[in-house]
Amino acid sequence: MGNITAIGLDLAKNVFQVHAVDAAGSVVMRKRLRRGQVLAFFAEIPSCLVGLEACATAHHWARELTALGHVPRLMPPTYVKAYVKRNKNDVADAEAICEAVRRPSMRFVPIKTTEQQSALMIHRARELLIRQRTMLVNALRGHLAEFGLIEAQGLYKVAKLIAIVLDEKDRRISDIARQVLKMIVSQIEDTQARIAGLERQILAWHKNNPVSQRLATIPGIGPIIATAIAATVSDPGTFCSGRDFAAWLGLVPRQNSTGGKARLGGISKRGDCYLRRLLVNSAHTVLLCSKQAKTDPWLSSLLSRKPRLVAAVALANKTARVAWAIMSRQETYRNATLAA
Repeated sequence: MGNITAIGLDLAKNVFQVHAVDAAGSVVMRKRLRRGQVLAFFAEIPSCLVGLEACATAHHWARELTALGHVPRLMPPTYVKAYVKRNKNDVADAEAICEAVRRPSMRFVPIKTTEQQSALMIHRARELLIRQRTMLVNALRGHLAEFGLIEAQGLYKVAKLIAIVLDEKDRRISDIARQVLKMIVSQIEDTQARIAGLERQILAWHKNNPVSQRLATIPGIGPIIATAIAATVSDPGTFCSGRDFAAWLGLVPRQNSTGGKARLGGISKRGDCYLRRLLVNSAHTVLLCSKQAKTDPWLSSLLSRKPRLVAAVALANKTARVAWAIMSRQETYRNATLAA
């Protein structure tokens, strides 16, 4: 096995597929491994290039292979799919991964550290709890609407409905319904407390991370967005410019151009949907609440020509470019010229 130069490893939960080739590209080995056999197998092989799809557990296996002296490379599954010949199966997938990892034009995903993954886990848990809180609040609103109790939209308005449920003297709700609604209220309050606890952890991570602190100096970016970007983008040098970073987030028009004629549609929505949503929501808030934004000539001109939604996406694109510039130059925010 000393002539192996590249390996395609198809990851799975229990059964892994290996496809190994030599320097000439000839197949040296096709092998199926159980989960417990993977590290022992790679420990016996001389250092080589190992290709993996950037899917679940990929960063863990990349760190393990690095510790064994190999050179793992993570690739987006979309880029690997083009190299699959005919039918899809584990053997064909491993062969496609091995072929893709040796392409000179292939784009690779930086390997995340355990610290970065831990920080992102806090964000994912917070996002899950927020969805659950929304479900509980909607259930509470729906049940109380059956009794003619309606409140305006917004999370802060739910406090009035909760007060009605907890008020034993309010006879607009029957005793049986009140018992059920109290359980929902208890779940809402418990979920809210857990979300607050996760946000305290995010703030603590933010205070100990210099990249996140520099990102928080950008108008419209707070600890939540700053920590999410810092934990997601381990190496800003992966992107050639801020425009490439904004394109990776899906904040640029989707193209369907041919024959020298440009056809542009809505934003592509590629890349990290969580970061994109945070940046767009932040842009909406800036447009609605920021006095400085209302006097900005660029935004004023944009709002006079485009709908507010389009202006928010454009502002999110600009914020992403500024964030890339700050991470690349390791500077704090000064002005919008950083995004050039």
